[in-house]
Amino acid sequence: MSHSPVDFAHFFDYLLRARGDCWGGFGNSLRPGYTRTFPIGLRSIRATFVHTAAAERAYVQRLGGRSVSPAGSPFTVEEQPDFEPFVAAWERQSPVTQRTPADLGDSRRPAEFVWRMGPKPSRVQTTAGGVAGQLLMHEVHHRAQVMAMLRQTGVAAENLDYSVLMCERTPLG
Repeated sequence: MSHSPVDFAHFFDYLLRARGDCWGGFGNSLRPGYTRTFPIGLRSIRATFVHTAAAERAYVQRLGGRSVSPAGSPFTVEEQPDFEPFVAAWERQSPVTQRTPADLGDSRRPAEFVWRMGPKPSRVQTTAGGVAGQLLMHEVHHRAQVMAMLRQTGVAAENLDYSVLMCERTPLG
């Protein structure tokens, strides 16, 4: 069986660390602006986080060969109106997600699903590695939007970069 040279589980560990640093470092600053409307992305920090968690859940289901339905999802704005319960719900999802890229198997394995976002459903054909990569990059994309929203509230949301959080650094001199 062929395995991807990309260690998806390692990069998901980075996402968890950056996510934790985001909540821990910006948590008190997130609360006042959590539902504020911004002129970018999904228009609020809450909507962006809830969307990102819902998408993560969907990618995990797709990688497990299950169909995706928003029914029963804990990740809707109605189910998660407040910051702390949302964080707890996403943290409960994290171990499941963490196992998924670790157990990916052949990253070239075909993956096909119906995409129901947007005006018309479409059939998506990719690979398991493509879905795992999207799982990783999707959160980075939306976290950058949240950081831009935080900056608009005066919070210096900086340095959640992979190289800052995950690379060992030794001072020279």
